[in-house]
Amino acid sequence: MNLLNVVSQKLIKRFTPFRGWIHELKDPQILKADLLAGITVALVLIPQSMAYAQLAGLPPYYGLYASFLPVMIASLMGSSRQVHTGPVAVVSLLTAAALAPFASGDPAQYAAYAIMLALMVGVFQLSLGLLQLGFFVDFLSHPVVVGFTNGAAIIIATSQLGKLFGVTAERAEHHYETVWRIIEQAYHHTHWPTVNFSIAALAIMILLKKFSPKIPGVLAAVVITTVASWLLNYEQLGGKVVGVVPQGLPAFSFPEIDIQVAVQLLASASAIGLIGFTEAISVAKAIAAQTRQRLDADQGLIGQGLANITSSLFSGYAVSGSFSRSAVNLSSGAKTGFAAIASGLLVMLTLLFLTPLLYHLPQPTLAAVIILAVFNLIKFKPIKYAWRVQKHDAIVAMITFILTLILAPHLEQSILVGVVLSMGLFMYRTMRPRIAVLAMQSDGSLGDAEAHILKTCPKIAILRFDGPLYFANTGYFEEKMLERVASKPDLKFIIIDAEGINEIDATGEEMLHHLAVRLHSLGIEFLFCRTKKQVMDVFLRTGFASEAWMDHFLHTEQQAIEYAWNKIEGCEEESCPLSTQESCPACTMKS
Repeated sequence: MNLLNVVSQKLIKRFTPFRGWIHELKDPQILKADLLAGITVALVLIPQSMAYAQLAGLPPYYGLYASFLPVMIASLMGSSRQVHTGPVAVVSLLTAAALAPFASGDPAQYAAYAIMLALMVGVFQLSLGLLQLGFFVDFLSHPVVVGFTNGAAIIIATSQLGKLFGVTAERAEHHYETVWRIIEQAYHHTHWPTVNFSIAALAIMILLKKFSPKIPGVLAAVVITTVASWLLNYEQLGGKVVGVVPQGLPAFSFPEIDIQVAVQLLASASAIGLIGFTEAISVAKAIAAQTRQRLDADQGLIGQGLANITSSLFSGYAVSGSFSRSAVNLSSGAKTGFAAIASGLLVMLTLLFLTPLLYHLPQPTLAAVIILAVFNLIKFKPIKYAWRVQKHDAIVAMITFILTLILAPHLEQSILVGVVLSMGLFMYRTMRPRIAVLAMQSDGSLGDAEAHILKTCPKIAILRFDGPLYFANTGYFEEKMLERVASKPDLKFIIIDAEGINEIDATGEEMLHHLAVRLHSLGIEFLFCRTKKQVMDVFLRTGFASEAWMDHFLHTEQQAIEYAWNKIEGCEEESCPLSTQESCPACTMKS
């Protein structure tokens, strides 16, 4: 019965995280702050969501559908109070890339696949969250994410060139080929009214951001260009506008499942789920650093998963946490998740009453919104910083970036290569960890003999292994031990400073066991000092640290040295380089 109570309490906590903040809305000041923040974000969300839907290859109103209930569900069920969920650039691009092979010229079928894909993404994220597998996101290392995000931002921006110049071109196998075709079309067939609207929208947003940042530039650009489009009859001039946006709320309907297509989309759904959540959790961490909130990655996955499932059930496409809108939400004074609910309610009012006003919204304006939004995603400083920290990470980031540009629209391939490469380089580094030969320094502490040019004892060798001892590096460890034995004909003791060994597997333990027996037959003993508890527990379970050999495991380096001094004739404390005393001629052999 107690077990059932514990399980039920955990489930209640998982599916009612909003109980942590909903009572705070009794405070009128908090309620007012959340309402104002929600309205402010909605003024950005409405035009952005329509633009991102176009980026995903869908009619603009699908972006509004994905900005209604999914925003509320993510807020109620997520871990962060200020993260604002909805259509985002990278997930929209990934959606378009995933569905590109299935674009048969039937818009209704394409939309059905997008809705099905959102369901798959949601189920994947929800499953990870419920099974507490949020750590899977860690396989997408920071260099992979940085490289992919930079490449994706450039792809997103260049994908809007056709809308900026009012031209179209046949889609090629690779994105860079498509861009070149668009440039060729723009050179010969630029639609100047479209270019004028593009310039006007960009100018409005850039100038307002610089001189009047409190005025929402996106909203201003949308309103001004929509009015101008209506007055100048832009559509009759050959320009493209949003057109008819269905009035009313999306109806509940379960997505049509095409098993054959769904199987082909599994890899893409997983990639979107991981990339999308990585973006969301990155935003949440940045906000938590300012608000000092406690984050739960598994709860975040549940919130994002349920938001995507809800989106698919109400004719929306895949969503994620937004960098830009979350920043606006926080800076606007949002205190709880109710701010996002207020945004969703304003989208609801737009769908019910304001859709006729969106008819004359020029498509080049939406393209301009996307381009300015993704410029904030292009950041090469983290790659330069990674080069200073660990060159391997910078190489992974650069290769992922280049492959993203080359392989587009097959973006999941660049992500997969980046993940495999980062894991491979990590394995390479851990296969050859640093093994330092230690010797006594003048201040009485042990230091790297090679780095500090210190004398070592010909009969006692002290080595420190910096890293886990597992199947991939046991051969390297054994090789270095035997090299030491070969270079020291008078060697009697090898002291392993095991502080750096934080983990050991069966292969590592077996190697140590056999090596200890092998060296014992040669008159050389192994001693261990500063062994971590988790490693010592392994030695105790396997019998390596048996009662007969327990005295070979010491707490400190000095205890291990003194143990050896007591066992070796001709190597007394006063005459050994491992002592702080001056060395004697009998014990001065260098390493």
